[in-house]
Amino acid sequence: MRKLLLLGMLVLAGSAGLGGCMIGPDYVRPDAKLASHWTDTGVPGLDPAQAGAGERLQRDWWRAFDDPVLTELVETAYRQNLTLLAAGVRVLEARAQLGVALGEFWPQQQSVSAKYSYDRIPLTVPYDLNDNTYQQALFGAQAAWELDLWGKIRRGIESADAAFLASVAAYDDVLVTLLGDVASTYVKIRTVEAQLEIAEDNVGKQEAALAIARNRFRAGVVSKRDVYQAENVLGQTRASIPALTIELRQAKNALCVLLGLPPGGADAMLVGPSRIPVAPPEVAAGIPADLLRRRPDVRKAELDAAAQSAQIGFAKADLLPALSLIGNVGTVASDIGTGSLSDVFTGRSVSHSIGPAVQWNVLNYGQITNNVRVQDAKLQALLVDYQNAVLTAQKDVENGLVAFVKSREQGTYLEESTVAAEGALTIALNQYKEGTADFTTVLVAEQNLYAAQSDLASARGNVALGLIAAYRALGGGWQIREGNDFVPEATRTEMAERTDWGTWLTPDLLQPEAPGLPAAEDVSPAPGLPEW
Repeated sequence: MRKLLLLGMLVLAGSAGLGGCMIGPDYVRPDAKLASHWTDTGVPGLDPAQAGAGERLQRDWWRAFDDPVLTELVETAYRQNLTLLAAGVRVLEARAQLGVALGEFWPQQQSVSAKYSYDRIPLTVPYDLNDNTYQQALFGAQAAWELDLWGKIRRGIESADAAFLASVAAYDDVLVTLLGDVASTYVKIRTVEAQLEIAEDNVGKQEAALAIARNRFRAGVVSKRDVYQAENVLGQTRASIPALTIELRQAKNALCVLLGLPPGGADAMLVGPSRIPVAPPEVAAGIPADLLRRRPDVRKAELDAAAQSAQIGFAKADLLPALSLIGNVGTVASDIGTGSLSDVFTGRSVSHSIGPAVQWNVLNYGQITNNVRVQDAKLQALLVDYQNAVLTAQKDVENGLVAFVKSREQGTYLEESTVAAEGALTIALNQYKEGTADFTTVLVAEQNLYAAQSDLASARGNVALGLIAAYRALGGGWQIREGNDFVPEATRTEMAERTDWGTWLTPDLLQPEAPGLPAAEDVSPAPGLPEW
């Protein structure tokens, strides 16, 4: 017995001595091409001096529009959106998977067993027994512990931890997308409402022009062509109202889905003055390097690569011998001869064994080596995906910024155009009444005014949409979940009633600090990951 215990202690000591050995590569962030500044930096409206302040503005960027309705919609979506809820539950799943990986560090096989059997020996077997039947009882416990000599288990934990942090980044990405979709849909609703108001106002103007044309026709001053032309333009303007109404209804329905509400559920929140959200005069875009730690999808791409990097070491460990410590203890008793089943509870029926075991899959080297190659190829693909995510993020920001800047410029010109079109229509109507201009001049002026006003509303909406796209591309908004749970209390209660989650539904285990957020200048191995 002493020899066995000594052997076990020596095995454990050897395992501890080799514990620092970690087979496989350590994750290193790949180089990614980053611009030094945004193309439109320095353009009026984009203040490069506020690069540091951009962090502060990213948390709740929608408040920059100073629209209480938009703020209420964002807060409602954060509480109730079902896609976000599903992403939160997947964080719980990843946390449980991490727990599974952590459990591998301790004895992997543990069991307690008990058995009773009634046995009959065939009479043809030459046993010297008075009776060919007997009973047997046993109790036992077994354990097998594969020692982590090469770091295989630690690589598995490292991979699961990175996957957990990646699930948090995925949640943040869903949140960023949700906030951008809510704001964009709201701007679209307000823009269409403005266009509807413009259409109805122009219908009134064109009805007045039609009345003038009819009066002049009845007086014999003009032909009925003027009446027909006026009716044609009026009909086209009226026809735009149903089309805009369809667009408005569909946008409201889309907003309801984002808010986790049935159709019509958001109508009460949209009651009030219909105003297209106005973008602030100054916007802080920061610098491209900020995207590496602020964009959730970029963080997730890097964490996915870090998780896969650990899988290479996990697979490589199969090329080396696995050392395990195996032990069992139990009691066995039977009623054969002078024995009794009650002896199972006595010390003389106790048996035990302990010792090391080595397993080396030397005949599977080809298969194991190819599996290592598979894991390496997967890593390389994810590293490329990360580099592509960085490029895509920069593209998204540039697209949003140019839409914001140029739509604002377009709006300035359209404001001037609208003023001119209003003046032209007033003069054309007066000249038509006086008989110094034909009705075609009035028609052209009416069409120009309606087009200019509608385009101006679209441009104002595009200014807001461009800024929203830029904020979304900059990765803003996910910070509002800090200090909050990934799933609401009602969901946690439902899950706890169905399954014993222990303490894993508590905030301490579900709110990692700065998940996967390496500093922009940090290029150390496995940024944002624990040291295993």
